[in-house]
Amino acid sequence: MSEEYDAELEALRRKRLLELQRRLLEEQRRIEMEQQIEMARRAALRQILTPKARARLTNLKMVKPELATRVENYLIQLAQAGRIQIPVTDAQLKRLLAALAATKRDITIRRK
Repeated sequence: MSEEYDAELEALRRKRLLELQRRLLEEQRRIEMEQQIEMARRAALRQILTPKARARLTNLKMVKPELATRVENYLIQLAQAGRIQIPVTDAQLKRLLAALAATKRDITIRRK
């Protein structure tokens, strides 16, 4: 009885170990893919933006990461479609940020 129990327990351990190894491998692949995507984004933004504009976007990312990500995605899409002049200067980026920030504001009217 004890030998059967030990063999069954060892089989369960091996099965659990294989499952953990599979999950670890999947997680590593996912992380590598995310890193590759992020590197491609950075390379695209380096080509699209001037150094001063890139610095502004980096500062924005520290304060408002979701807005910075939206702007990055928008710039990359525009560049891929050939709808913007490359490189985007700091002044052009300021105008784009003002336009995107203006569309995000919510107006609430209260009646008394």
